[in-house]
Amino acid sequence: MTTNLSKDDGVPALPDSESVEGRKLLRKAIGASAMGNATEWYDYGVYAATATYLTTAFFPGDLGTIGTMLGFAISFALRPLGGMVWGPIGDRIGRKAVLAMTILLISIATALIGVLPTHAVAGIWAPILLIVLRVIQGFSTGGEYGGAATFMAEYAPDAKRGRYGSFLEFGTLAGFVMGTAFVLVLELSLTDDQMQTWGWRIPFYFALPLGLIGLYLRSQMEDTPVFREIEQKGEIEGTAWSRFVDLLRDYRRPIIIMFGMVIALNVANYTLLAYLPTYLKNTIGLEGNDSTVTMLIGQLVMMALIPFVGRLSDRTGRKPMWWGSLIGLFVFALPMFWLMGKGFAWAIIGFVVLGVLYIPQLATISATFPAMFPTQVRYAGFAISYNVATAAFGGTAPLVNDAVVENNSGWDLFPAGYMMIACAIGMVSMVFLRETAGCSIRGTEIPGEATDAEKALASA
Repeated sequence: MTTNLSKDDGVPALPDSESVEGRKLLRKAIGASAMGNATEWYDYGVYAATATYLTTAFFPGDLGTIGTMLGFAISFALRPLGGMVWGPIGDRIGRKAVLAMTILLISIATALIGVLPTHAVAGIWAPILLIVLRVIQGFSTGGEYGGAATFMAEYAPDAKRGRYGSFLEFGTLAGFVMGTAFVLVLELSLTDDQMQTWGWRIPFYFALPLGLIGLYLRSQMEDTPVFREIEQKGEIEGTAWSRFVDLLRDYRRPIIIMFGMVIALNVANYTLLAYLPTYLKNTIGLEGNDSTVTMLIGQLVMMALIPFVGRLSDRTGRKPMWWGSLIGLFVFALPMFWLMGKGFAWAIIGFVVLGVLYIPQLATISATFPAMFPTQVRYAGFAISYNVATAAFGGTAPLVNDAVVENNSGWDLFPAGYMMIACAIGMVSMVFLRETAGCSIRGTEIPGEATDAEKALASA
């Protein structure tokens, strides 16, 4: 049931997906949202695919791969702070202005990694500078993802929020695939010595033009109709700080529910997309470019499925998609990780199976999470809940997995067990999640009907 309010009512209308003008506006909104996400995840894809080169360049001593994984994890330490800063500002002054700043910071910080001196040249300052840039990326990303998802959700028609929101996650994988593919092309074109000395730098430079394209696309858009509605009605009062206080005082329950869901989502995400290239090379022992090829094939399959799964969620609801994904990953994580250890072809099959099972979560993030909060605290609610959970459990997943696998012989299947525990936490949260497929997300009340579990908890 799409709520396209007429402009005659004095309220900004959602784009009409049945009209040529409406579809054009929705495509622009998709591009503006997804390009920032693609830029963010391009960085993660390049970092993951060049992890072995970064280890040689920045952590040649005792830390080794652990140092590189720490560089990955440390960028998440500032994500909660970024969410706490950017989110309330986005709820106070609008989504568009904040998203312009975050995409610029992400792209500049990523490009600068490509010009850093190595440990051989600058000593301890080399890894320190790398960590500083990763922190800047983390702080910026704390506002980027929640804002982009909110922006897309508030532009999409209610009945098609899953369909249009899924393209944001298509951008996620597109960025990751671009990063992985770029590194693969360089590995095939250059000698190993060239890659070790300067070839690994080239993919990082490419983040800057990606960010500038995203900045241009966002500058061409108005803020979302949903935000402009409450702005016109004078329902945004006080400062960004008051938005933050309101969120923590009145909306603790959706914060906790999202926190549990994001633990499941991002332990799986960063284990499969960020840690697996290192796992396939160092633990399983895939040779040459086999790990990069494995990742690329799986990511392309996942990209192909995302729009279809997003559209399906508009018909079936978000909760059935999440339940299927969480149960599927819980059941198949161990056998698929075991299968990946049997060789190159089996690694492809194992990764593809887990990737396909993960897609129902990934494809519906933009439709599910923004709808858990009312408009006046939506950006902050999403950004803070998502980023605190991601920093604590998602971004640290590669570091935890690598530390256990490398230091405990015989624990090669630990990443599967870690995913299973995270999925169990997600299932508990799902009991309290409201179904919001087809619901309007306009206004200042939490969308959707309260669940039986939520009602029982409230009356206890």
